[in-house]
Amino acid sequence: MADDLIRIILADDHAVVRAGLKAVLGSAKDMLVVGEASTGPEAVEMAARLKPEVVVMDLSIGEVDGGEATKMLIEQGIPSRVLILTMHPEEDYLVPMLEAGATGFLPKTAADRELVEAVRTVARGDIFVRPEAARILAKGYQRKDPMAEDRSKYERLTDRERDVLRLVAQGYSAPEIGERLFISPKTVDTYKARIQDKLGLSHRHEYVQLALRLGLLQEGE
Repeated sequence: MADDLIRIILADDHAVVRAGLKAVLGSAKDMLVVGEASTGPEAVEMAARLKPEVVVMDLSIGEVDGGEATKMLIEQGIPSRVLILTMHPEEDYLVPMLEAGATGFLPKTAADRELVEAVRTVARGDIFVRPEAARILAKGYQRKDPMAEDRSKYERLTDRERDVLRLVAQGYSAPEIGERLFISPKTVDTYKARIQDKLGLSHRHEYVQLALRLGLLQEGE
């Protein structure tokens, strides 16, 4: 039974905040908090030792902030996925955190409602980004002249694969994408595998970066 649990490390420099997050996650029968860290380096060391599925990381955790700690996790080959939790505006920090290697971004103001879903999403290998946040950020992130290599990669995809790429980047889960495109979640996973094979991407956050660079997340597209 324990093997089925999503093991989590909470990284925040305020004990009261960690206690609150732990209480929220405690309502989910499929989750277990296995460690708590008060600094970025402590979170990295703990993740290396415990190999949790998810590290819930405060962005402003100390001298080594959540973004730097996330980079350290990736550089050390630690397989844990990082969900950034912060009071900072999504408009300012979502894209940099995804580029740093995080697989999710959630404002603390929404943690009581969305934390459990966010943890489940990143644990299964998807990006958690609130769709409205992705659309807002995309407006200021587009490149006027995307790199030819990016466009060339994108043109290798079929129309349906492009739809799936865009929706994954916007933060939708496989069931939600299936509902929007009138296909099964299993078929969505098949399209994801094809996208990964064609584009040579090894991490989910790279899908988001490509979509943002090419301006694929504009509202209404």
